[in-house]
Amino acid sequence: MSRKEPVLGGAQRSRRALVTGAASGIAAGIAVALARDGFERVAITYRTTPPDRTLREIEAAGAQAPAARVDFSASEGEVIAALDELVQMHGPFDTLVHGVGPMVVKRFERLTMDDYREMFDGNVRSAVLAARAVLPAMREAHFGRIVVFGMNGSSETRPFRGFTLHQAAKSAVVAFARCLAVEEAARNITVNVIEPGHIRHKDVEREEALTMTSPAPRGRAGSFEDVADVVRFLVAQERDYVTGAVIAVTGGLTQADERNA
Repeated sequence: MSRKEPVLGGAQRSRRALVTGAASGIAAGIAVALARDGFERVAITYRTTPPDRTLREIEAAGAQAPAARVDFSASEGEVIAALDELVQMHGPFDTLVHGVGPMVVKRFERLTMDDYREMFDGNVRSAVLAARAVLPAMREAHFGRIVVFGMNGSSETRPFRGFTLHQAAKSAVVAFARCLAVEEAARNITVNVIEPGHIRHKDVEREEALTMTSPAPRGRAGSFEDVADVVRFLVAQERDYVTGAVIAVTGGLTQADERNA
């Protein structure tokens, strides 16, 4: 992950963020970026992958770095209990970046009801429960920033082969986020969606991504830094007038990668 100094965000020394699914990949890069922007505490959740590297980089950036194992595929009661404990011990959080979101890529004829549950519990239910965990404190403080993730085209229910359930779940996430944005706007709580595109190599820095080809019109691969920059913009304290937005970070890609078909 990049060691470069951030150019967005500003001092955030009293702020606390929760980044879910941040043991590795894009969410890990986002967690570290928020720490470098000056967040006092950046808590992360993980499921199985040890989050040691992410925690070291958060701490190296000067932020506190608690971590909790939260299995968003577990029963509703287990997920709620784990999130409530995390909020009580390390909150209140004024920022939620919900990075959890499993993907199953199969034609519908091969999908099972277990796949259905994984897609909707892992993407939609997880976003609902994460938001419910942090929103009471945000409402009390009259301030909050929430960012969730769709997929390329989910805001338009754009059809791609092999993404029957995944795209349906991500489109539901977008609908949930945009409705929540309307309900919470008067409390200075924003809710926005990022739709990442062709980001195959989730740990590479932008400098390396510039050397890698991609089917995106931009011609190069995406990086976690491309996504993190948008998150940093959306969660800034002054960004109260951007809510209910869906921002594509795709390098211009509008069609499914045929290798996923």
